[in-house]
Amino acid sequence: SMPSEMLLKIFSYLDAVSLLSVGCVNKLFYDLANDNGIWLKIYSSCLQPKRTIWKMKSEQTEAAPLGCAALHDKKPGYWKKEYILKQTAAVKTRVMRLAKPLDPYTGLPFKNKEAMKVSGLSWIVVLKEKNGKEHVVEKASLSFKDTSVTILWYSTNWPCLDVVSTLKLFGVTPLLLDQSRPPNKNGPRRLSLIAEYHLANLTESSVAVGGDSLVQLFSLNPGLLVGIWKERNEIAFVMVSLHYHQLLERSILGSATVQYAPPLNKPAFDDIDPEYGLHDYSLHLEMHGRSCTYLRGTFRNLFCRKGDIANGYLRLTVVSLKDNRKHLPLIGTLGLSWETDVFKGNVKDCYMMNLTLLDEIGEPFWCFSAPVHVELSSRTSGLYDYMGHIYTTNYADSEGKVCVKLIWLEETKEYIIVNLVLYVSTKKVNNWYGTNY
Repeated sequence: SMPSEMLLKIFSYLDAVSLLSVGCVNKLFYDLANDNGIWLKIYSSCLQPKRTIWKMKSEQTEAAPLGCAALHDKKPGYWKKEYILKQTAAVKTRVMRLAKPLDPYTGLPFKNKEAMKVSGLSWIVVLKEKNGKEHVVEKASLSFKDTSVTILWYSTNWPCLDVVSTLKLFGVTPLLLDQSRPPNKNGPRRLSLIAEYHLANLTESSVAVGGDSLVQLFSLNPGLLVGIWKERNEIAFVMVSLHYHQLLERSILGSATVQYAPPLNKPAFDDIDPEYGLHDYSLHLEMHGRSCTYLRGTFRNLFCRKGDIANGYLRLTVVSLKDNRKHLPLIGTLGLSWETDVFKGNVKDCYMMNLTLLDEIGEPFWCFSAPVHVELSSRTSGLYDYMGHIYTTNYADSEGKVCVKLIWLEETKEYIIVNLVLYVSTKKVNNWYGTNY
């Protein structure tokens, strides 16, 4: 019942975040909170140089208006939109500036934590039931590695697995970020869709990667791990491992409904020749749990000859079975830890693999972070240098495959990598270089 003029006067004392919030109350408040006069004052005071205007019988100063045309010739909400665009563009500029310096070993930005802090970035998962009902889970535990971040969500209100249809992963950034204070959880936010997973028939359509006495783990690309209570067939937790390559872009530059599409690669002028094959590639590899690292290594001068191209893949041999000088031990006991509000555990022989393959000019060519597991392949190694059981770890997506062969040494209680081979899709290579392998 309060006159609109009085409400408008009250709203004129609010800051930008409060105005956006009060505009969600009802239609009247939305219209009043879009007032160009209020937003022009906010816009000009924050983003335009100020000129002092002395008022009659007052010592107050105010930002100079940009002219009557700026108010009367613009549609309601015009200056609100302009202010939001300017503010978000400024944040993106700061983030991308931090993302420019690259680590010479990984070829990736090494100021990822600083960039995420500047953007106020966080992540949420949204589970959708078959009837359309949605469950939003925000509380997450983060674990940072050289080339990835692992995010764990758990809740006491997960829906039953039988009624879940999809899971969506979003990057969340404050719409208006105040550098002087932490983001307001209830303030206006922007969602960027990173990935959507179909969970219907999860246990039949996904890859089982292990389990312990309480949970069974299932994996979906890209980088999703779902823990299912064995006794109740309900979701226990959700874990996602995100590779830093394009992480910020996908978490910030997408929309709430459409994923960010990275620009096509512009191949550098080089001696690309299908007869010659790939050459001078570099690999940075991490194998880790949530809190410990089992292997971290950089491998250079990888190449693929014409004879290594078969069945739609180009083969890059990283560790050869015949060259025992390059065989690698895994440090520690393989396992992936998990927790909920009540229980915690560790799934043995399961870990996260972070792969960063750089082309001959150091550009990230193929990158992923994903849960994998080791499985028994043979009881005897057949190698003169080692006596033990042979295990394998395999990973595959639309861009390539990774095949790892390990031997378990009972005496030292450790795995030794004796063979590591990458198979890169010829379709991926052709799209990257514009050639025809």
